Amino acid sequence: MTTARIPGAPIVDGELFSTNPATGEQLDHFAVASTADVVAALARARVAAAWWAELGFAGRRERLLRYRSRLANRITELAALMHRESGKPVAEAIVEVTAAIEHVAWAAKHAHRVLRLRRIRSSLLQIEYSCRLEYQPFGVIGVIGPWNYPVLTPMGSIGYALAAGNAVLFKPSEYSPAVSHWLGEVFAEVVPEQPVLQVLYGGGEVGAALCRAGVDKIAFTGSTATGSKVMAACAETLTPVLLECGGKDAMIVDADADLGAAVSACVWGGLTNAGQTCAGIERVYVVAGVYDEFLRRLTERAAQLTVGAGDDADYGPITMPGQLDVIRRHIDDALSRGGRAVLGGPDAVQPPYVLPTILVDVPQSSAAMCDETFGPTLTVTRVADADEAVTLANASRYGLGGAVFSRSRGLELARRLRSGMTSVNSVISFVGMPMLPFGGVGDSGFGRIHGEDGLREFTRAKAITKRRAPSLLPTLTFDRTAKQIRQVVRIVKLLHGRSR
Repeated sequence: MTTARIPGAPIVDGELFSTNPATGEQLDHFAVASTADVVAALARARVAAAWWAELGFAGRRERLLRYRSRLANRITELAALMHRESGKPVAEAIVEVTAAIEHVAWAAKHAHRVLRLRRIRSSLLQIEYSCRLEYQPFGVIGVIGPWNYPVLTPMGSIGYALAAGNAVLFKPSEYSPAVSHWLGEVFAEVVPEQPVLQVLYGGGEVGAALCRAGVDKIAFTGSTATGSKVMAACAETLTPVLLECGGKDAMIVDADADLGAAVSACVWGGLTNAGQTCAGIERVYVVAGVYDEFLRRLTERAAQLTVGAGDDADYGPITMPGQLDVIRRHIDDALSRGGRAVLGGPDAVQPPYVLPTILVDVPQSSAAMCDETFGPTLTVTRVADADEAVTLANASRYGLGGAVFSRSRGLELARRLRSGMTSVNSVISFVGMPMLPFGGVGDSGFGRIHGEDGLREFTRAKAITKRRAPSLLPTLTFDRTAKQIRQVVRIVKLLHGRSR
């Protein structure tokens, strides 16, 4: 059966339809979860979480590494499905799955080291106690995933939550149910004993039901507007949240940058996946001395990209139909405010595709500079120097990622950018580093996935003190004497009274 995708509404009569955004081909359909279904799934997850936690780090590591192996051995199968469901080129899908595999493997291998019970040095004032710290799983984590990176992004939460000892209820985007179903089915092959990972299909209503169901934490990835709604729903039950929201990432090109490398990185960082990348480049600030040459090379390279559904395309369609209107509006607003299109422009929006578009002379107050476009467009701005570039880059209410190209000041400039991550002489490279945390500030959200911080994000710290000797200077008792209190005062002054 072939049918046109229903704009903004892939749910019909209680069924969620997966269709190819480029061809309208129907791939599969799934029953939409009701509120009762969500509650029942949570009840099953509670039992599964207890069993999964009892396996210990070694048992979970063994099963997660088997899952990693299944993903690796079936990577082309999964990439082909991603291509059919989102229109993403197979090569880009393989890059995405590869990064996800790395994250699952890292989380499985390092969870014990990061989260295990350990001894902590005691305070000198309370030397009679020993201290221990461990990180215990929450229990059941609700993961609400996006459609633009349907494997890597949710697995950045799912893999780490599982490694930490939690069960997971995964509500994927209504635009990527088939890929999510595949991930869940393969995991069930590796862990058939209990429903440790369950997939719940549907739209925003299912996400809202999950927020209110009583899970122990929600990990959300999506727009800032939806993230605010998720946070409000979770606030009703004091359910903690991790929010990875939108971005308006900037790239700085300094006067001493390698222009060839900067251009290549900028084209990919801004236009890969049709620009549908939360940590993709949308704004480019180029120092005046190299601006003209950079813009010439950038325009020339971007014009060579192929757009379509074929295997040879550099990027495919806009996955969510409603996003076409956003992209068109941002282009029109930029041009109406005095900006110029040196490549593309209004005619670049050719549903379901958008051709590469490069805008210059765009006012900093325009939508194309302030709001997340999430399309294959770039704004390029001339600046006097890299310091001005940092000031303009930091003026955004978003703060997810960013990039700096400079031979002499790369690290310095990167540290000054108000963002959760920054690449120096590369773009988006931090995403594939499983040992580094990923997350933003401001309207880009809060909390971290990936790395040690990502493992701890899905646990609660448990502190334990144990008496190991009588107290020489008892303070935590009503039996203390005035003399003992005077001794405490002398010791405190001795230990802390000096200014150095």
